[in-house]
Amino acid sequence: MLKKVLGLLGTASLVAAMATPASAVELKLAHYAPIDHTASKAAEMMAAAVAKRTNNAVTIKLFPANQLGDGNEVLEQQMKGAIDITLPTQPMLDKYGPAGDKPFGVVMLPFVYKGYEHAWKVLDGPFTKWVAPRFDQIGLVHLANWEWGFRNLTNSKRPIMKPDDVKGLKIRTPGEIQLQAAMEAAGGIVTKIAFPELPMALKQGVVDGQENPLSVISSLKLWETQAHLALTYHSYNSMVAVASKQAMAKLTADQQKIVKEEAQKAGQWFRDENLKAEKGMIALLKEKGMKVTEPDLAAFKAKMQPAYDSIAAYSGKANVDAFLKMVAETK
Repeated sequence: MLKKVLGLLGTASLVAAMATPASAVELKLAHYAPIDHTASKAAEMMAAAVAKRTNNAVTIKLFPANQLGDGNEVLEQQMKGAIDITLPTQPMLDKYGPAGDKPFGVVMLPFVYKGYEHAWKVLDGPFTKWVAPRFDQIGLVHLANWEWGFRNLTNSKRPIMKPDDVKGLKIRTPGEIQLQAAMEAAGGIVTKIAFPELPMALKQGVVDGQENPLSVISSLKLWETQAHLALTYHSYNSMVAVASKQAMAKLTADQQKIVKEEAQKAGQWFRDENLKAEKGMIALLKEKGMKVTEPDLAAFKAKMQPAYDSIAAYSGKANVDAFLKMVAETK
């Protein structure tokens, strides 16, 4: 009988059929990071670990690099039930809050963190507890905080050491008001351009510069169009691994626990790898010809009050005050 089955199905097909439970659940995970980015590798790590620990009862199919849309688009699809897991940033999440009450919007306040570990402790600790009700309201389950990183400024025109050096530069930012406000407070002329269109906009000279984490600057090979990198570390944000309530409802309690644990492990791996890689990235960017400067950050911070005011108007002053208290109290 076994030989007959093997003849009909083939050995590989039979093994696959035996390894995958009839009640298996496949979850779609879509995100915007390039395929060679550490975020994509973390997603692959998570998917492999979940499949292994559930004996393929839960599998995760990955759609990186904007295959199903950019970060905002896949999050919208997730809200409609078409995608199960996404990796939005906090500013992408805050779009679903009411005007003037957007607690996710405070994460990117410029120049508030003392470094990566400080940012992680704030977000993993008091911030996650504080925003838990908002996740529930928008139909999402928080799995883990991942990484994206501190953002730095590049341009094709001149080295940047002080805010005056930014004056008049056409700077691309994504749609987030936090980044627009920070660049405008520094003296830049802000142009909003979608992430997939950024490399071409730089090549065509539509804008002079942009701001992003070092990992993005490196993976997009921005040295090809940007001669100057200023290590401003002006704003931090992270990807947030979130699942829809509908997706989690398909899983048993044990499976939900596994998905959350593996999301957290992959996220911490992503953080650690990013931190280790940053020095190497700076060296690589120098090797590729970028001129790297370390600006006077105190001078930049002194210019940020207009940005703080704009973020408070957008996110809610009470939210900004509550977050700054968390930051101050988190050691």
